[in-house]
Amino acid sequence: MKKIKICGLSQAADIAVINTVKPDYCGFIINYPKSRRNISPEAVQSFRAKLNPAITTVGVFVDQPVELVAKLLNKSIVSIAQLHGHEDNCYIAALRQLTASPIWKALQITCQEEATQALKSMADFVLLDAGQGCGKTFDWSILAGFSRPFGLAGGLNIENLHEALQTEASLLDVSSGVETGGVKDPDKIRNFVKTARGLRSLIQGDLPYA
Repeated sequence: MKKIKICGLSQAADIAVINTVKPDYCGFIINYPKSRRNISPEAVQSFRAKLNPAITTVGVFVDQPVELVAKLLNKSIVSIAQLHGHEDNCYIAALRQLTASPIWKALQITCQEEATQALKSMADFVLLDAGQGCGKTFDWSILAGFSRPFGLAGGLNIENLHEALQTEASLLDVSSGVETGGVKDPDKIRNFVKTARGLRSLIQGDLPYA
């Protein structure tokens, strides 16, 4: 079944609603001040202590030192690393030497050539996006025949959810699409998760390494 990730949690109120709707994953943007959703490792640790343990935590990192990412994984502050910057296969190989935790890589897809390049990532799982948290969709038809499991991100919302569910993505990652005025909206989160669960049985999929 397709899985659901709510990303960019940054407030205690977000944790309360996440515990209620129970998505498969929740994401925290760590040490990236350029993002309004940025929080510290200490804040993530505090939030995780209050989080339903059935929900897997994903740390979103942008060009952070490999040692820091490994430390947060190995201390179980987050369970999965999602690399969202310029991290290449050499970086992934170095991180893999320091931790046994799953490594995801977010990749920008704007054309068929970039989709082909994404197949070469050494990450355990790839998350395909129009840009670095730009909140826009890309031409999903590019992904026809994409030959490895992937997650879909960028511009997802309740309006395009049905279309997203018809792609081969095994994970749907939403952030700005469940916000109002730049803040997570409990009603939008509930509606997105409820609707996705009601529709996702239309398409089967398996998410590995998680």
